[in-house]
Amino acid sequence: MTEQADDATLAVPMADLRPSLEAVLMVADQPLDDVALASAVGYPVGEVTQALRDLADDYTQQGRGFELRNVAGGWRYYTREEYAPVVEGFVLDGQQARLTQAALETLAVVAYKQPVSRARVSAIRGVNVDGVMRTLLTRGLVEEAGHDGEHGATLYRTTGYFLERIGIQSLDELPELAPYLPEMDDLEDELAGLAEASTAAVDTAPADPGSEAPEPVQQGSEAGA
Repeated sequence: MTEQADDATLAVPMADLRPSLEAVLMVADQPLDDVALASAVGYPVGEVTQALRDLADDYTQQGRGFELRNVAGGWRYYTREEYAPVVEGFVLDGQQARLTQAALETLAVVAYKQPVSRARVSAIRGVNVDGVMRTLLTRGLVEEAGHDGEHGATLYRTTGYFLERIGIQSLDELPELAPYLPEMDDLEDELAGLAEASTAAVDTAPADPGSEAPEPVQQGSEAGA
């Protein structure tokens, strides 16, 4: 009868202590203190504390790539410091590689003007951004956001992954830079003025039989980031 009463006080079935602690710590998303762990595995707090210390010592003696630390009153697995460069290289390689300046500028325009078409981003930046946009789409920083009702052009916006990578909760936390980006109407007026000035300069220029005709100025383009 006494054994049944003791068993009833356990929150979970009794299992080996150290493997149980490892299993719980492996899925924990925050540090857990001795009491919380004792409750989870069904062992007295004193035994759990000693087992945690033994596990931490074993990991160090075995030269594991991770360690068990008691930080701020809670236990949690951490990458061992000497292996930090390996983890950093893994995180930054491939799709996580640093973006080029062109990609960062394009991403900034999308972030502040979204939803926005490629044509409008190109107009704001003054270069063709098709290649850069493909890179941003591939890396999951930008996604399609429907179509422009007037012209049918595909619109783009930033993703949740973009917010995660720059460390903010919403677009409302972006710095106040949007007012410094030109509005499309102003940009079109400016481009039209430049075109008229260029045409007038060509029409009024004196003819020179020995000179070659000026080559048309073409809009630049960028390769993918």
